[in-house]
Amino acid sequence: MNAEQMNAMVDAVAFRDWKKKTAIFLTGQNLSLFGSSLVQYAIIWHITLTTQSGLTLTIATLASFIPQIIISLFAGVWADRYNRKRLIILADLLTATTTLVLAVLFLLGYEYLWLLYAASAIRSVGAGLQTPAVSALLPQIVPTDRLIKVNGLNSSIQPVLFILSPILAGTLMTVAELETIFFIDVVTAALAIALMMILHVPPLRRTAGLGQEGYLGDLKVGLRYIRQRPTIMVLFAFFAFVMFLASPVIFLSPLLVARSYGEEVWRLTANEITFFVGHILGGILMSTWGGFSNRFRTIGLGCVLAAILMAAMGTTNLFPLYLTLMFLMGVPIPMIDVPTTTLLQEIVEPEIQGRVFGVLSLIQTTVMPAGMLIYGPISDSVSIELMLILSGLAMVLPGIWIFFNRAQRQSEQGYSPAD
Repeated sequence: MNAEQMNAMVDAVAFRDWKKKTAIFLTGQNLSLFGSSLVQYAIIWHITLTTQSGLTLTIATLASFIPQIIISLFAGVWADRYNRKRLIILADLLTATTTLVLAVLFLLGYEYLWLLYAASAIRSVGAGLQTPAVSALLPQIVPTDRLIKVNGLNSSIQPVLFILSPILAGTLMTVAELETIFFIDVVTAALAIALMMILHVPPLRRTAGLGQEGYLGDLKVGLRYIRQRPTIMVLFAFFAFVMFLASPVIFLSPLLVARSYGEEVWRLTANEITFFVGHILGGILMSTWGGFSNRFRTIGLGCVLAAILMAAMGTTNLFPLYLTLMFLMGVPIPMIDVPTTTLLQEIVEPEIQGRVFGVLSLIQTTVMPAGMLIYGPISDSVSIELMLILSGLAMVLPGIWIFFNRAQRQSEQGYSPAD
């Protein structure tokens, strides 16, 4: 029996009961995500409604991302060196413990903004540790030809949670204390850990020598791998530009709503719900359609559509029209996210995916806070609507660029990730 036949037999065993394993994995991760989303909405809305300051939102954003930036590169190497399942459990445990401590402190009357910043920072470490491990683990339990469907399905499930979480967060903020939301997150994290404990993940076939060169050596291998692959380089450059331009709509839309339409919690809730309803439809679209065979074309089309809608959001002063545009903007987002994740899972060897996704996470978590360092303070003197118009128009350019980029076509014509 040759090596190819042996690998085929190993894959057949690894992907046995893959639907059950995927259901367990996605259920656990989405439970954890639901609790984290509740806490994130509660913190951001609490800061927004009590301060109405772009500067304080900027501080909160930096607290939520800078630790993740620092940990991302380490986490990518760890996801390739160590057991990814255990890393995910460790991240959930760190998040749950931090939130529990925060809840107890608030119960005792220590309701300080700096505690929210500190908790956000520690939770950010957990997110940075978990993100590359989650993205890299999925191909270990899902056959390659089913990844686009599973990623599309997950892209439909997550927005449902993002709809429920602002509704629940808004309701709880009007009838209960903030720490109630914190305790819910502790429970969901505990359930996620329990599900991960029972999930069987087949061992990863790793390249001989991984870890023998030391941490920096493994990191250099990952960075060199990325630099030598035009498809990955183009994708990462695209994301860096787009994430910077999208920062105002991602972080400042609650402040826009509070300033321009009213401070009621239901308006903030509606702002989130409409976007995620559109996101659900986009996820269903990607799960059924799958996008163009050239992933870059799907990503580029999604970017151009999102950019046009973002610019249009800055031109209205009617709340119903604003919500309609926010809903429509949610639809093309999975056209960007799902093909990106799937493409990397398809063309990158499993034993190096942790480092590749770690770098992608580093780009996302570096660029967005950098954007907020600029947009946040400016939002105290310049209208957020104008920011959306200018950023949206500028975001059309990277969408067109990646749509016509030749790197993905070259990959399809025989480019091998092992070159």
